Amino acid sequence: MSDLLRAPAEIKYAEELDWLESIDDSPKPFSWRLSPKMVRLFILGSERSDGLDREVSQKWFGDRSFVERSIVTLASDRGLLLIGDPGTGKSWLAELLSAAISRNSTLVVQGTAGTTEDHIKYSWNVSMVIAKGQSRESMIPSPIMTAMEAGSIGRFEELTRSTSDVQDALISILSEKYISVPELESGAGDDNIVFAKPGFSIIATANSRDRGVNDLSSALKRRFNFVRIPVVTNRKSETEIVRFRTEELLRRHAIDLDVPPNLLDVLLQSFADLRASAAAAGSDDEKLESALSTAEQIGVLEDAVLHSNFFGERALTARALASSLVGSLTRREPEDLAILNKYLHGVVEPRSREEGGSWPEFLEGGRDAIATLS
Repeated sequence: MSDLLRAPAEIKYAEELDWLESIDDSPKPFSWRLSPKMVRLFILGSERSDGLDREVSQKWFGDRSFVERSIVTLASDRGLLLIGDPGTGKSWLAELLSAAISRNSTLVVQGTAGTTEDHIKYSWNVSMVIAKGQSRESMIPSPIMTAMEAGSIGRFEELTRSTSDVQDALISILSEKYISVPELESGAGDDNIVFAKPGFSIIATANSRDRGVNDLSSALKRRFNFVRIPVVTNRKSETEIVRFRTEELLRRHAIDLDVPPNLLDVLLQSFADLRASAAAAGSDDEKLESALSTAEQIGVLEDAVLHSNFFGERALTARALASSLVGSLTRREPEDLAILNKYLHGVVEPRSREEGGSWPEFLEGGRDAIATLS
């Protein structure tokens, strides 16, 4: 695993999954590697009441009911659609579910304006077709077709980014559970039809901010169970998420650098302030273009940690955190810079005078970053 830039969940947590599978004596749907209870435990972590010989770490931080509803959906014959704002952990939850159920989270189609029907069905190896003609051997199955044949979970990221033609092709797969290959002749064994094996399902994700890009048809909506993942607003949960992801980064880069709790509080409070300001804004021009998601908080902290490690004093400072925040959240100039400047003068400056601590240095670092970008 050490030679992978980012190991998928089934590799990263392989030892833990093996152990859970070895002690799992509950009924498993279809070809699932773990029972629904063990899938939930793998994702949400163990508790003392579970009576296990070892601790299972929590990997996704959110309401238990969202995970349970997702698992129940995948045990049925319906697809699962995780929908929410950017950075709410939809893709990470989809990866963890796929890893726990199928031990393969890499059967993924990325939805874009350029995604075609071939990406969710099949294409052809042109050189083999020229040499030997069209056959099952010369066919290149899509990740979705591969999942169908294996009875596994297929994933479709950013479903609303794909065109209506692609979405329509997905309706047939979700309804009929097979893909026809008209280029092949029908013969014994139905070689021109690929049937889904039990255990096959699709987890799709959709960004709620993409509404209106390529809205889902009512026919496609009926074939999915929707699980809406809200933005994390609970301070404790958000702290756990940011700390969990940052510790992963430090381990991956073998960085020996602490994140002081007071600086984590500064980061969380800054995002809370900016979210409140965005909620009170009268127009989009008065809001940062950033979604101010938990994922973006993690990005700000990671950037500050790496900069401090490589170019600073190998210690995270409030100045580095402020510089990272300004640099990461400035998407439009001069609009976003003006909003951040207003925040520093209207909120951070008074707080620096009243509370002291890390806020004065954070204020100074933010001002310098804005001056550099202006």
